[in-house]
Amino acid sequence: MAERAESMTSDPNDTSGDDETAELLTGGGSVDREKLFALYESQAHDQDGDDETPVSVRFVLNRDLNKRVDRYLVDRVPFLSRTSLQRLIREEAVLVNGRVPKTSTRLRKGDEVIAVLPPPPSTAIPPEDIPLEILYEDDDLIVINKRADIIVHPARGNRSGTLINALAYHFQHRSSGELSTVGEEFARPGVVHRLDRHTTGVMVAAKSDTAHWRLGRQFEQRRTEKRYLAVVHGRLEPQADVIDLPLGKHPTAKEKYAVRWDVTGKPSVTIYRVREYYRGYTLVEVELKSGRTHQIRVHLSHLGYPIVGDDMYGGKHLARGVITGEESDETPLISRQALHAALLGFRHPISDEAVQHQAPLHADMRELVRLLRHHRFEKAPRVAGTTIDLDCMLTAAPDPDRSGAG
Repeated sequence: MAERAESMTSDPNDTSGDDETAELLTGGGSVDREKLFALYESQAHDQDGDDETPVSVRFVLNRDLNKRVDRYLVDRVPFLSRTSLQRLIREEAVLVNGRVPKTSTRLRKGDEVIAVLPPPPSTAIPPEDIPLEILYEDDDLIVINKRADIIVHPARGNRSGTLINALAYHFQHRSSGELSTVGEEFARPGVVHRLDRHTTGVMVAAKSDTAHWRLGRQFEQRRTEKRYLAVVHGRLEPQADVIDLPLGKHPTAKEKYAVRWDVTGKPSVTIYRVREYYRGYTLVEVELKSGRTHQIRVHLSHLGYPIVGDDMYGGKHLARGVITGEESDETPLISRQALHAALLGFRHPISDEAVQHQAPLHADMRELVRLLRHHRFEKAPRVAGTTIDLDCMLTAAPDPDRSGAG
């Protein structure tokens, strides 16, 4: 989980604040939507973590305005409607002097206003008709089974072909009711966490501002349950353990991360539990207690058990013949990391009901496990604390949805 990102802003007309955050403001003292969008985009690509951290702005009044807080924020955040800002206030995304205000609370000289802001609107990210495997959808959130080889957020200079483009299209063309308006006041659907490009599995996105910030708080405060399945090289022992090793950027390789014992290392905790042993390989269930970039991949590789297919961290791509013993069969089996986000648990942002969603394995990893079971199976130890339903994981996923929400 990344540390909370805050922008403490100042208004040259009636507020004061830290100079370092004035870069988010226009000359008139309001939040610049493009600068805020750029901050969210940089967080998506540069942040040392997989969970998005809400951005806050801070205003301190230099003079007595005697103005309602909702009207004040309309002036300071002009790209959000008053209705949206009132919702943020009701959902405790705005504080006045450290307390939750009413929309009618009047501001005086010296008052401090801190507001958590959603990503601003942007027309730079076009909706695209990209297939989605939808696991669940209601008025407030959507849960999908992300496929491999798709990134979550548009990259700099390349704003197409991403999960965000696919969700934007889905919301505009396939969802019912109010969902067609999603995007009018948001730069993108409310994605609050990410998966690596070649990692598959369950992800949730918010479809309303209320759901977005309630989900965001759960991820930020580590109140979600995240379980993964991975196939690793070697016989992973002991059968269960806690990996508590600090992670940071690799000292020489730009795109990689590594265990770091210096000041750059951030606390990172992974719990693993063995599900099945095969000759030369292990199927392992992984529970994340933090959300660092590449955390599972680095932790397992550091122990000497790299994930199959993860050539960045020592894993090997596999052909079918390697598993079946038919050396002449060089048909590619899996050419990306055999890592799948299998289960995600959280409290529904509106009903507060505890929910869990499991995503079946995609075809390449499902076939890998099937062949390992058939040709190399040794045993399935009973390890306490496992929660992933392997029968569910090995059920063929439905075809990507192009017809709308289920």
